[in-house]
Amino acid sequence: MLLLQVPVKPTTHCNVIKKKPLPQYCSRNLSSLATNANPNYDQKITVTTRRNPSKRFKKFYCQPVCFQHGGYASSSKPKNDGDHFLTGLCKQWDAFHRFCRPHTVIGTVIGISSVSLLPLENVTDLSSAFFIGLLKALAPSILMNIYVVGLNQLFDVEIDKVNKPELPLASGEFSMGTGITIVSTVLLMSFAMGVMFNSPPLFCALLISFLLGSVYSIELPLLRWKRHAFLAATCILIVRAIVVQLAFYVHIQKFVLGRPVKMTRSLAFAVVFMCIFSSVIALFKDIPDVDGDRYYGIQSFSVSLGQEKVYWFCVNMLLIAYGAALVILGHTALASLLWLRARSVDIADKASLTSFYMFIWKLFYAEYLLIPFVR
Repeated sequence: MLLLQVPVKPTTHCNVIKKKPLPQYCSRNLSSLATNANPNYDQKITVTTRRNPSKRFKKFYCQPVCFQHGGYASSSKPKNDGDHFLTGLCKQWDAFHRFCRPHTVIGTVIGISSVSLLPLENVTDLSSAFFIGLLKALAPSILMNIYVVGLNQLFDVEIDKVNKPELPLASGEFSMGTGITIVSTVLLMSFAMGVMFNSPPLFCALLISFLLGSVYSIELPLLRWKRHAFLAATCILIVRAIVVQLAFYVHIQKFVLGRPVKMTRSLAFAVVFMCIFSSVIALFKDIPDVDGDRYYGIQSFSVSLGQEKVYWFCVNMLLIAYGAALVILGHTALASLLWLRARSVDIADKASLTSFYMFIWKLFYAEYLLIPFVR
């Protein structure tokens, strides 16, 4: 320990030593004290001498300590336990939010809500029974959606470290145990609701989503369909374009409203149009991820054919679909937005491609808002 001796008269006391046992500033840099206190801080102790002409002795006093780190004084008080708890809770919620892949959850909610409106024939059908039936469809479907995207992240941790490092498993915010717990819990809750709600088409939709979502991601012989471009696109197309449209239409039509099932013009349009849209989403989602997919042997169309070819193929597919549906108000505007946005994308820039992919999801949402007007 380094001691600082100050000459004083026997009757002179340094009051600060008695009142303030905390470290003090000193004109010398007492590195040993700083090291003992905290090796990460530059701690200094300063003793200032002031002569009082009216007295024959020197008065010594010590200035308050001020810890410094990186040039800034740490005068702020430590946060209390409540602040730490809230901060940690917000971080965990943010990680869970990213784990759920919210753009897919929003697509599920809007898609099911839109299809559920197709059986309605008049305003009186908007009864409490309809809204309860809609909630019964949404709750287990959202949980199954989280299962599917969460399972994919569990088996894609190494790939996501390259393609999507912001995801909580890839970034290390969630452990594998946490991911498995979330995925298992939402799966059990989804199936439990499917059984309780006593709607065969709803349960079938959950079962098919579970099976296709599992074979898409799980690394087992004959599974891991995401490695093969055609099988991967088929999984997404069946769930998004066929299961969502047919199963939830029948759920509302027969098991909520109690009417016989029949094919309508609006339902046929929804199935055909969403087959095209879901195919575009299935193809486009791999365009920004070619680096990780190529390294880990995922043979997506973007890896096999090249990003630019797949990009313009997707854009042209959507433009053709919009062209065939121009009779429905709103498609002209959506087609124009698509074309203008597509021309400004830098295909060589991953961020630009990802932004455009999110824009395609917004077009997906907008389409579901137009479908109920097809009668």
